[in-house]
Amino acid sequence: MNRIAEILLDWYAREGRDLPWRRTRDPYRIWLSEVILQQTRVAQGMEYYLRFTERFPDVASLAAAPEDEVLKLWQGLGYYSRARNLRAAAREVVERFGGVFPRSLDDVRSLRGVGDYTAAAICSAAYDAPCAVVDGNVYRVLSRLFDLAEPIDTTAGKRAFACLAQSQLDAAHPGRYNQAIMDFGAIQCTPASPRCEACPLSESCLALAAGTVADRPVKRGKTRVRDRWFNYLHVASGDRVLLHRREGRDIWQGLYEFPLIETDAPVEFPDLAALPQFRRLLGDGPWHLVRSVSLPRHQLSHQRLHAVVHRIETPAFTPAAAAMAVPADSLGDYAVPRLVDRYLMQAGSDDSSF
Repeated sequence: MNRIAEILLDWYAREGRDLPWRRTRDPYRIWLSEVILQQTRVAQGMEYYLRFTERFPDVASLAAAPEDEVLKLWQGLGYYSRARNLRAAAREVVERFGGVFPRSLDDVRSLRGVGDYTAAAICSAAYDAPCAVVDGNVYRVLSRLFDLAEPIDTTAGKRAFACLAQSQLDAAHPGRYNQAIMDFGAIQCTPASPRCEACPLSESCLALAAGTVADRPVKRGKTRVRDRWFNYLHVASGDRVLLHRREGRDIWQGLYEFPLIETDAPVEFPDLAALPQFRRLLGDGPWHLVRSVSLPRHQLSHQRLHAVVHRIETPAFTPAAAAMAVPADSLGDYAVPRLVDRYLMQAGSDDSSF
């Protein structure tokens, strides 16, 4: 065992987090935790992990679940493609592997939505496969320990860090080592204000010696953020409201929302009501604008959403729109984006009938 690995494992024995997916060798539950924790803090992901394992205790029960139910359980966690891939991969395990989670790295990697990191995490933790993981925490720890200026968001950089991570792996305890270095990055070697003064690896840290800790890891450039303007029409007639399911390859695929008119810039309601999409939805019959609610800006990884919800009442839906109508008191049964869920919570507190 190299000295760095030995120190990390000693640190992990004292400081490592006690998490339920670390108390099992069940590859299904380890996989579930890894998917949930992508782009998610442990404190938030814990609730979803417990919810999913209670409802879907094994891969077969998840594979048999309707997509809408999986999306509803996932609601609020974001990156909904993860939930769709989770269900699709469970179905693959049932159909291709007889319901038994695969053991080989290549077979695990072949599952829908499983990348190199997730496959390595599962196989090392469940089967003691000598596979190093590389996530944001690992990039940070290794780039500081070895004072590497190679950008982590380039193909060459990713390849270099993957090789370095594999060279540092404790092959005798790969699962524990992977958890140790990830926890070390999350708790000790943090992005801001790392605890260098109390770091057991401080004598080995080249970035600390060079004064470049704050500059590691290096990224080549920032991704451009796109602004989008969403104009939702919360249309009600009696005790029914209009709802539709998002399709295509855009954000929130498979989730439900109010009819949406997206514009290239902010638009006042009179101008919105003059658009063909609005007229097709409301027809020529009477309608009444109850209120307009501007929602807080919603930040996604590469998008900023500016949303307004216009609450409209009408005596009757057009024949085409009526096919989209659902009882208002059943809205909670549908998986909706977090943006819409926040509006519903606010509207419910203001007016129980929405």
